[in-house]
Amino acid sequence: MANSEMNPAWAELIRAVKQNVKPAVGCTEPVSLALASALAASHLAGRVTRIEARVSPNLMKNGMGVTVPGTGMVGLPIAAAVGALGGDPHAGLEVLKGAPVEAIAAGKLLLASGKVKVTIQEPCDEILFTHVTVYTADESASVVISGAHTRVSRIEKDGVVLFDAKGEAYPAENEQACHMERFTLEQIVEFTQAVPFEDIGFILDAALLNGELSREGLRAQYGLHIGSTLQRQRDRGLMAKDLLTDIMIRTAAASDARMGGACLPAMSNSGSGNQGITATMPVVVVAEHLGCDSERLARALMLSHLTAIYIHHQLPSLSALCAATTAAMGAAAGITWLIDGSYRSISMAISNMIGDVSGMICDGASNSCAMKVSTSAASAWKAVLMALDNTSVTGNEGIVAHDVEQSIRNLCALASQSMQHTDRQIIEIMASKVA
Repeated sequence: MANSEMNPAWAELIRAVKQNVKPAVGCTEPVSLALASALAASHLAGRVTRIEARVSPNLMKNGMGVTVPGTGMVGLPIAAAVGALGGDPHAGLEVLKGAPVEAIAAGKLLLASGKVKVTIQEPCDEILFTHVTVYTADESASVVISGAHTRVSRIEKDGVVLFDAKGEAYPAENEQACHMERFTLEQIVEFTQAVPFEDIGFILDAALLNGELSREGLRAQYGLHIGSTLQRQRDRGLMAKDLLTDIMIRTAAASDARMGGACLPAMSNSGSGNQGITATMPVVVVAEHLGCDSERLARALMLSHLTAIYIHHQLPSLSALCAATTAAMGAAAGITWLIDGSYRSISMAISNMIGDVSGMICDGASNSCAMKVSTSAASAWKAVLMALDNTSVTGNEGIVAHDVEQSIRNLCALASQSMQHTDRQIIEIMASKVA
């Protein structure tokens, strides 16, 4: 019997990682819509003739400007169309992974004929909400996903309720809840140092998937191609060939590919591919620089991803705060552990980041996310270097407190409360572009 099975706390932390760190093809908000469309279409026998969808304001914000994998097109309507015509309803966040070329072409035709409509659900109490109805000539089916990217809450066919989450859990989401509020950051650090390697070796898949995505981002011109641009400017001598530049280039390149429509999966964190990339790639680059073996890399990645989950657990699922910053706080923890190993230094590094990039807004998923990802990764490295020099933003400055746990709570309180007004303003600005 593995130690994690004998230790309930360790088992819960491992379960938290397995539930929150998953492969995802494409931006998870359009993918959530595609999943709802695929599931609705799976209950129909005829040819899809029309799709109507209503989504929450935040889902609209995060789906307006992102490229849907394999399509070369931006936005939620193409995600709904391809999901219905070629998505795998049983694949979760990888619903579009195997979409055939024919289905993509048919989806574009459906879109061009004006048969796909996506609007904002108003009013809407859920941050993540999708209601999709798929029609054929003779019948229709509707699916509601709410509360999480893959959490199905209702299925209807021709007005008959097939499933209602009020009565039972949908099979795909029948997972035991994890309670991160039971833990402290210090306990997470202790866990990653003591847990047997065989219980956490699975986290190395994050390095494999996001590493491949990074290489793809450098191979081709995706999105704003931040990673390849920085690499070219470094080759011109305009940037130093150092560890910081490597971190920025390789992390941004993975985000470029992910936001630019690459068909490769990202290993996500807390429902976001960019968060997964940001929690992974800086740690991988530093581990390679230090010559770390697989076990040391796995422990650092586990600390990074768990720290990101721990902080994000205190945030709304979507908000005006760019969560690449909090994922990078996880990366800062993992990197600091690789070099120093002490909880004190890890705490200092996270506090430094809270004092640095805590005001970065999320104005929707788009190609420019790669810029925020590279900025967050650079901030993480700077925060680590300061901590290693025994330098930290103090509790006398801004929202940073003397205790790192309180600093995290302060940051999350801003995102959960006052930044909700910012979020509404951002959504109004973005919605006016398509009004």
